[in-house]
Amino acid sequence: MSVTLTAQDKLTLRSAAYGAVALLAAADVAGAPHKAATAGSLSLYAATGPIGHVLAEKKPGVRIEGKTAAAMADHVLPALSASVALLKQQDPAAADDFRHTVLVAVDSAARAHKGEPSPTAAVMAGKIAAALDADSVGGGR
Repeated sequence: MSVTLTAQDKLTLRSAAYGAVALLAAADVAGAPHKAATAGSLSLYAATGPIGHVLAEKKPGVRIEGKTAAAMADHVLPALSASVALLKQQDPAAADDFRHTVLVAVDSAARAHKGEPSPTAAVMAGKIAAALDADSVGGGR
């Protein structure tokens, strides 16, 4: 994997990935969003390779905007699509790694309560997956 990312690119990737976890936590209807956020964040922090290094950086600037799931989604879903598109321009394997890493974190967050995710969490996870695949519609992959 060979990617060259600016500080802004790295911030976009971190904001998108951690934003996806925050979005899933906001959709947590079981009443313990902190468990979902913790499980998803730990999953992102455990990532390896170049994407793992970017996600593990403790740089300021990651801000998840919005007080509702709808408001957060307005920022996070486009950031996920932009992140995949940015990585795909440089190295399709890095884009696949980012996508897989975010999906594993989302799955970890969705299952934080043990068992299957709630219907609300499952729908939100589907929206996140669709945002990660947005650039492949119409001829990408």
